[in-house]
Amino acid sequence: MISKIDEAANIIKNAKRIVVFSGAGISAESGIPTFRGVGGIWKKYRAEELASYNAFKKNPELVWRFYDYRRQIIAKAEPNNAHILLSKMENMFDSLHVITQNIDGLHKKAGSKNILELHGNIWRVRCEKEEKVFDFMQNPVDPLPPKCPFCGDILRPDVVWFGESLNSDILNKSFKIAEKAEIAIVIGTSSIVYPAAHIPLLTKKKGGKILEINIEKTPLTDISDIFIKGKASMIIQKIFYKIAD
Repeated sequence: MISKIDEAANIIKNAKRIVVFSGAGISAESGIPTFRGVGGIWKKYRAEELASYNAFKKNPELVWRFYDYRRQIIAKAEPNNAHILLSKMENMFDSLHVITQNIDGLHKKAGSKNILELHGNIWRVRCEKEEKVFDFMQNPVDPLPPKCPFCGDILRPDVVWFGESLNSDILNKSFKIAEKAEIAIVIGTSSIVYPAAHIPLLTKKKGGKILEINIEKTPLTDISDIFIKGKASMIIQKIFYKIAD
């Protein structure tokens, strides 16, 4: 009987267009806690109270202290085997795109080039007054909150907060890529946050396959063609060696 690893490898090996949809689970293996799992002094706050536009307008320093705390954790993290091998797979297929819900930048750090970041990037900032978005690598951030070098207004992290819509251009591009993909590899996401969770469903709707890799079952599991339970770094490595033969 063919193993799930072999079955997944065969489908991927015969595909030309692949979409990878990643969530917090892939970065958890690099030591980045999931959003609702941040500890220390932040346990007394609800995540929603620190990641909303209303919270930012009310107390920008508190919100920036929270994001500065997260940036310092992320700065120490390195891409794990899953990130690295996915970047190597980019060169093995006609089209392989990574669509991620993560804001940590680890896919890029691993070497992936075709990346769409649905929820933004913690290493960028945005000036709403000047409508400028730019890289902001200062770590730790000082002063808090940081000011725009162009107009002096307060900067915000370039991330999507609770109550905000995803960037429509990025979302629409993600949908188009998913519709053309022959397989969606879904890694470490709860598959409950919409509209992002539509991405693998679009691949399936257009006749493609879904491979889900997660440490636990999700609402996507029952409609996935293959579900492999476990850590992404180990599973991607096993699949990679099969398709690289």
